[in-house]
Amino acid sequence: MTHLLDGKSILISGGTGSFGQKFIEMAMANSKPDRLIIYSRDELKQHDMRSRFTDEGDSVVRYFIGDVRDRRRLTRACKGVDIVIHAAALKQVPACEYNPIEAVRTNIGGAVNVIDAALDCGVKQVIALSTDKATSPTNLYGATKLVAEKLFVQANSYRGAGGTRFSCVRYGNVLGSRGSILPVWQAQAKRGLITITSLEMTRFLITLPQAVGFVLSSLAMMHGGEIFVPKLPSVTIGTMADAIAPGAEREIIGIRAGEKLHEQMVSVDESIRTVDLGDRLAILPAHPWWPQHCYPEAQPVPAGWSYDSGTNDWWLTAKEVERLIEGTNEENH
Repeated sequence: MTHLLDGKSILISGGTGSFGQKFIEMAMANSKPDRLIIYSRDELKQHDMRSRFTDEGDSVVRYFIGDVRDRRRLTRACKGVDIVIHAAALKQVPACEYNPIEAVRTNIGGAVNVIDAALDCGVKQVIALSTDKATSPTNLYGATKLVAEKLFVQANSYRGAGGTRFSCVRYGNVLGSRGSILPVWQAQAKRGLITITSLEMTRFLITLPQAVGFVLSSLAMMHGGEIFVPKLPSVTIGTMADAIAPGAEREIIGIRAGEKLHEQMVSVDESIRTVDLGDRLAILPAHPWWPQHCYPEAQPVPAGWSYDSGTNDWWLTAKEVERLIEGTNEENH
């Protein structure tokens, strides 16, 4: 799907993060974009990223220092942009719980600014990255991402005929991303002891290349207003521990504040607006501006159904997780 980027100017907010770096890597290897704009607030991360993706000579990569909280700077960066991938967020659950106002300013206020900048600059498509924690949220991070989803969906009502289209993708834990369980346990395993919240806890799992591919394919099919949900395997935390640190001792510390035993990517209440598109689900907007019959081949999911990591019918074994980790380690080297 990377050919969709040929000749386009693409801006990635929070572009120095794990997703942004993998997106740039895949885009540069498989497409011919006009510009790839990294928009983020951390000059050190941009400096480090520049060693991988130079902005000198005939490079299409550009680096913009800026915060999504700064609407004026964001609008300047969006001039002439065709596609925005909104990946900037405060996403560490404990940090968001301790700093709720900062989480609201970035995750909600930043979403408003992205929407306004895209509309004002005539951006053609915007995809916002969300999380399974936005489904029936129990922590502030999930709550802010739920609000952001609603903002992006409803933004389509402001676009007018032929204007900017906004959609979201909602997926689970990204294996090997910054701050995920993989690097944490790999570091702890060197000391011979890992901390585990609950062996029975379950999570949806996706790799970085899969996440980037999912965003690209969602760009190709979006009409504006959908929340796209990939069909993903589940894994128990116990199985993850077997794969990542098989010989380490385990300390059970209990579920932390704001965490769930199981995650959902589609709630029971959302099922009445959810359709099955084969490799993914789409939660459709309940608004009069939504064009009906956009997906004539889609099948509605059963009423009262939910997509839950604890009742999923696709599970990973420890060996399968090991293979995914090996692939992740090879990509990082």
